[in-house]
Amino acid sequence: MDDRAPLADWSLIQAFLAVAETGSLSAAARTLGQSQPTLGRQVRALETTLGTQLFERHARGLHPSAEGAALLPHAMAMREAMQALRLTAAGQSQRLEGTVRIAASVFMAHYLMPQILSDIRQAEPAIQLDLVASDASENLLFREADIAVRMYRPTHEGLVTQHVTDLELGIFAAKSYLDRRGRPKGPGDLGNHDLVGYDRNEQIVQAMTAQGHAVDRSDFALRCDNQAIYWQLVRAGCGLGFSQRGVGRADPAVEELDLGIAIPPLPVWLTAPEAMRHTPRIRRVWTLLVEALAPLR
Repeated sequence: MDDRAPLADWSLIQAFLAVAETGSLSAAARTLGQSQPTLGRQVRALETTLGTQLFERHARGLHPSAEGAALLPHAMAMREAMQALRLTAAGQSQRLEGTVRIAASVFMAHYLMPQILSDIRQAEPAIQLDLVASDASENLLFREADIAVRMYRPTHEGLVTQHVTDLELGIFAAKSYLDRRGRPKGPGDLGNHDLVGYDRNEQIVQAMTAQGHAVDRSDFALRCDNQAIYWQLVRAGCGLGFSQRGVGRADPAVEELDLGIAIPPLPVWLTAPEAMRHTPRIRRVWTLLVEALAPLR
């Protein structure tokens, strides 16, 4: 590669990173919201600019060549620098208007966030809101969200966090199920009942094991990782399951069961990029989220 080669356009570097991280032009195109031919032209243009081949074709897609792999850390550093520039520039806005993008788990987004966001919109009608309902961890540093509602404390550098509240959890079952199968009185009765659990998520298994109730995936008659659907399975009478007490107690279709099992509460954290935290519209939405979530303890 000629060390006198001209600097590459940032859009070409983005294309290179997207292909390197996804392994194909089609997946990279979806990631960047572009067409596959456009991505292909951008990669070829970068190879021409740098005077080297960046990818090798394999049976499972495109892999960085030796030269491409050597350039990858530098391209990633450029992306972080560009993102820091964008965050700093966006953080200078002093207007109490614009869009704030909030990420929350599927369950929170379905059962708790609608009323909270309605109240925020009434309080600040000039602020538009995007709700990202996902159980994946959105990358706040790359503006996939401005604020995230998390059930754990994020530790990535460049983020500011605040513990807002702890949500109590309980064991619930549909009244129709309990009328059909009877009401368990204690942990020893669990073997006589259907349990609704998670599929690949091991949270429930780990929590019950920590409390001295040895279970594994096979002990759950029905399994689903989508927590909003999980709760609908419990409501439909599929068996005993777990839920936030505030949600469960407000639902007339289900009944809470006192089985003498101690369930640790679910912590709720707010987090945002430090560079954006003091942007007026984000700071205002942050404050309103704290005011809405704190009483849910």
